[in-house]
Amino acid sequence: MLLIYSHKLTNRLRYIFTTLFVDILNVPIEFTCDVEYFKKSNSPKINYSNHKITDELFFQSSALLYEIGIKEQNINVFENNGNKCFYKVGKDSCLPFDPFAASFYLISRYEEYLPHIRDEHDRFTSSESIAFQHQFLTTPLVNIWANEIASIISKEFPEFKCPNQHFKYISTIDVDNAYSYKNKGLIRTIGGFIKSLKEGDFKNRIHVLFKGKKDPYDTFKYQFQLHKKHNIKPLYFFLLGDYSLNDKNTPVKNKEFQSLIKGIADYYDIGIHPSYASNSDIKILIKEIKRLQEITHKSITISRQHFLKLHLPETYQNLIDNDITADYTMGYVDKSGFRASICSPFYFYNLDTESTTKLKIHPFAVMEATYMYYEKCTPEKTIQQITKLMQAVKEVNGTFISVWHNESFSEEGIWKGWKIVYEKMLKVALNS
Repeated sequence: MLLIYSHKLTNRLRYIFTTLFVDILNVPIEFTCDVEYFKKSNSPKINYSNHKITDELFFQSSALLYEIGIKEQNINVFENNGNKCFYKVGKDSCLPFDPFAASFYLISRYEEYLPHIRDEHDRFTSSESIAFQHQFLTTPLVNIWANEIASIISKEFPEFKCPNQHFKYISTIDVDNAYSYKNKGLIRTIGGFIKSLKEGDFKNRIHVLFKGKKDPYDTFKYQFQLHKKHNIKPLYFFLLGDYSLNDKNTPVKNKEFQSLIKGIADYYDIGIHPSYASNSDIKILIKEIKRLQEITHKSITISRQHFLKLHLPETYQNLIDNDITADYTMGYVDKSGFRASICSPFYFYNLDTESTTKLKIHPFAVMEATYMYYEKCTPEKTIQQITKLMQAVKEVNGTFISVWHNESFSEEGIWKGWKIVYEKMLKVALNS
């Protein structure tokens, strides 16, 4: 048990200490604001306040964890032990910065509540983030800081032990469009033929629809065989929104599509992939969750937003209100790395209500679409970058989450040569 003293115990303070010690390091903690109780305790203990009491381990606090509401923060980034940090404090502190305030700023996504420029899909972009601007987007700083704090405490209190942490890998697959050509309905099929005449894939469409050729996006058997071989249990997220400009999956009532969902749900955990349209209309979100529940006859408790549309705190609050307990949206569409500078699951803290919620956030590190559409990487370069990021996660015994799509296994069109990327990523993950 680690005893933590502070002159004021706020919701923010309790949240970030619980996240770092309990959720990441698996260390039980106790809080106190009683100075005498703190002095008398023989347990491993730290003082997080604005001044020292005696000769205890002292982490000087900055103001952030004692504030209420959102205000502009004076962020000055500097380096300590080779890593970026901010919220500088005095020389009496165990570290020259406040790792608890800095961690809270990053994982609460405080900067996403501040004024910023959003992209054409109303998303917070990587370029607006402190991590991108100060070049630590590919570094899981919060995990590094947590381990550094644990090391400091262990030197002072040899009896203080953190249970062994282990690297974890989670594969997640989005099904935005289960089939390229088939099961689209009459009107969309006719439109597809017209489009094929322009794009030059008319013959492929004919062969799939009328001559029994396998649809190029129907890569699910290959996925199953690969995951069985490596004993991987991926999470699948299905888009069940009505057809629109940005939501183009197979019609929900299609029997083959429903059979696919049921078949995958027999072996793996599945979640909702809330549509583009649902992000601004909770009624649509409710309808889509209900559709998936009716198809699978299972409760749906996990999600990832289509287009990674995330607007805080509304998106997460809508999920909470619909009994979603875990979300996998936390990441950028245009850059790989760590949007919240953490590679461990953590609970969402709602800055509007100043409260810890029951929604667990699972941040992902890489998405194949990022490398294809935004980074313009070759498969070879992508493998190198993924390996480097995964090594950073392994070094802190974190959780590495990847995002893939069924069409990128097709080995056709722009995805030719990309199947090997996923296969090699699995091998790197399992060689831990």
